[in-house]
Amino acid sequence: MEQVVLMLTTTNSEEQAVKIAESLVQNGLVACVNIVKKIRSIYRFKGEVWDDEECMLFIKTRENLKEQVEESIRSLHTYELPEILCIPLSHAEPHFQQWIMDSTVPSAE
Repeated sequence: MEQVVLMLTTTNSEEQAVKIAESLVQNGLVACVNIVKKIRSIYRFKGEVWDDEECMLFIKTRENLKEQVEESIRSLHTYELPEILCIPLSHAEPHFQQWIMDSTVPSAE
């Protein structure tokens, strides 16, 4: 069976998180997005240290859709440099993995 991945991104608002999540799911690029509404991020950007509240998106998709997911996130995101991480999974419960396959469209590649 095709590999599944977990992708992560952060946003500066719940509104933006929902916009990204809905677009990804509606377009068949991902099976599910979990939104954690309030996380605290401390990071360095452009030589300054920032301390911000953000939303975290946990995105489940097919491995071969990760580039399309990344492009979609970038096109909808307001950050100059959005965090977009892709974590390969060494194991996913087989029925859950099949649900991800059934809930996404095969890559157009």
